Amino acid sequence: MVPEEIDEQFLKKFQQFIFKKVALGYKFIIITGGGKTCRKYNKAAINLANATILEQDWLGIETTKLNALLLKTILKKKANPVLLDERGKIKNFSKHPIIIGCGWEPGSSSDFDASQVAIDFNIKTIINLSNQDFVYTADPKKDKTATPIEEILWKDYLKLIPKKWVSGMNTPFDPIAANTAMKNNLKVIMANGKNLANLEKILTNKPFTGTTIY
Repeated sequence: MVPEEIDEQFLKKFQQFIFKKVALGYKFIIITGGGKTCRKYNKAAINLANATILEQDWLGIETTKLNALLLKTILKKKANPVLLDERGKIKNFSKHPIIIGCGWEPGSSSDFDASQVAIDFNIKTIINLSNQDFVYTADPKKDKTATPIEEILWKDYLKLIPKKWVSGMNTPFDPIAANTAMKNNLKVIMANGKNLANLEKILTNKPFTGTTIY
């Protein structure tokens, strides 16, 4: 949504994509992250006030809420007017085929909130959209030998990432959420959110570009 500035061109295409799928009977729960905006605020808070981890987490939560409110505004024709910013606040789709949510709990990223929502709504697969096509064996920006992974078990994925949560952590799926997903037998598909043609393939069970963690 916000790689540097708000990507209006992508958000317009995303809006049209979601509306088209809703017209075909699809329903969506979309949980927004904080992304680079979160990390910018955390960096400033650390530099200016040596912000605690808890303070950084709450800044991150508010940035996810800001992104969620923007997305809810963009999808307002079909989106529930109530923002899912607390576990259990919305229990079903009711009259609205789209539910927009954000982070709400310090100590993890919005990945964990998405996992909680999946459990509550009895959803077995989460699609996690980022700016990467795959999960890699290492950070491809730092390690030229990093290779993409198409499928991986949760126990093996957890070996690739830090064990403890740190606010602003830039991992494909945070360790708290990963452990929750593993314990609840959830599957997560990691894919590049800008590639809407690929998202179409995921939603229609066709071969796609991405990583499946299960």
